[in-house]
Amino acid sequence: MTRKVLLTMSTLALVVSVAACGNTRGQRVATGALGGAVAGELIADEPVAGALIGGGIGAVN
Repeated sequence: MTRKVLLTMSTLALVVSVAACGNTRGQRVATGALGGAVAGELIADEPVAGALIGGGIGAVN
């Protein structure tokens, strides 16, 4: 595997695990959005798209 693929997989795993943190749906959305923004910046230089995806994952959990 290339370094980019490993970075992507590990970052997504981190986002999913962080998105589940929090007692309320709002907290889960916020932590998911924050983790997604970081992941989006690292993977594709798109922090806004990452925040939207991470927030969506947090809202579903």
